[in-house]
Amino acid sequence: MVYSIFDLFKIGIGPSSSHTVGPMVAGNRFISSLKQLDQITHTTRVRIDLYGSLALTGRGHATDTACILGLMAQTPREVDPDNIKLYIDQVKNNNELILAGEHCINFDMNDDLCFNFTESLKQHANGMKICAYDKQNNVLLCRRYFSIGGGFVLEESELNKQENEQINLPYAYDSARELLAICQKENMSIAEVMLANEKHLGDYEINNRILNIWRVMDACIKRGIKTPGVLPGSLKLKRRAYQMHQTLVDNSTDYIDSMDWLNLFAMATNEENAAGGRVVTAPTNGAAGVIPAVLAWYLKFHSKDDEQVITEFLATSAAIGLLYHRNASISAAEVGCQGEIGVACSMAAAGLAAVMGGTPMQVENAAEIGMEHNLGLTCDPIDGLVQVPCIERNTMGAVKAINASKLALQNDGLHHVHLDDVIATMHQTGLDMMSKYKETSLGGLAINVVAC
Repeated sequence: MVYSIFDLFKIGIGPSSSHTVGPMVAGNRFISSLKQLDQITHTTRVRIDLYGSLALTGRGHATDTACILGLMAQTPREVDPDNIKLYIDQVKNNNELILAGEHCINFDMNDDLCFNFTESLKQHANGMKICAYDKQNNVLLCRRYFSIGGGFVLEESELNKQENEQINLPYAYDSARELLAICQKENMSIAEVMLANEKHLGDYEINNRILNIWRVMDACIKRGIKTPGVLPGSLKLKRRAYQMHQTLVDNSTDYIDSMDWLNLFAMATNEENAAGGRVVTAPTNGAAGVIPAVLAWYLKFHSKDDEQVITEFLATSAAIGLLYHRNASISAAEVGCQGEIGVACSMAAAGLAAVMGGTPMQVENAAEIGMEHNLGLTCDPIDGLVQVPCIERNTMGAVKAINASKLALQNDGLHHVHLDDVIATMHQTGLDMMSKYKETSLGGLAINVVAC
């Protein structure tokens, strides 16, 4: 069961939390299991099979690269994005892979990494299988993994266990109604409830981790702003944040709407994500620009106490995000882009409403508005790349988040549609959505726009 701020906001690399971070985590888990069985040195070959969305959009999402990095014991948090090409080129050129970073095996990227475009595993749209063999071609270990969104990975045996797992927390909640009841009973804000549930870490560690999350987000924005050029992939998409920033700076004496800066922050983040840079899942990589953009915008134009704002904003956002993870999905392959941009918009709207002085009911209302107007949002990336419409869509999610919070703050908190109801609706809508609109690149923009 996911319950922590630091489960939801994870430091990793682009372009995708479910298709890049998740498979890398799966690779790490597989070699850990091999080590426990003392089978690393007996392994002569490893085969990876990708299914469903992982196969259909895997190349555009760098899933093949992520699988190899994971088997080499590189982790999403620690791998240097600047070294990734070197690692992969060595495997391609030598047909060899350093398993677990210590044992050399033969590995052919064409034969040992298979994209099963017409097959899916019934448990989840993002399925994969990794098998290790000895020199007699006997199976040493075979595992199925499911990348369920936001970089979370479950083995087949864990899929049902998580539903029944119990976590002892000072203020446990499974719904927005329960969360609001705690806030009312204890006279606490949503952020205070969330932080109280992290108390086992100690105040210093909580504060340090939250600020570090923001430092990575902020560094990502700054890298995106200062980096010109073209994004990798078939679209040859020109990076726009660099020129957007130059225009804003050059026109600094004229009237500039602060929303221009909001767009810049979101664009910069997701261009970095598309380039495979260091990002924070918020709650996913494809939607990684919404929350940092709204927070950066507030810090630039409205904040008087940055550390307090950062903590309250991210803690509130996480409290809302956990509700979606628990009761619906944050996987576009499962529920479409409403589960990524929609959830990020909802989280950011809640965070902003909180730091602007909203009551828990107003915060919940902001989160509800943020999702209500993203219901049915499809995921149909052109050529399987996290670029079009993904990058611009983060700017739209950020703008909607600000408007949602403003609408909520102009109300007294009483409203007709509850957050729990809109989360349930999002989940039902996603399950009803045709698979071609759920991160498969088989419908929508992906087939109506020529990739190159």
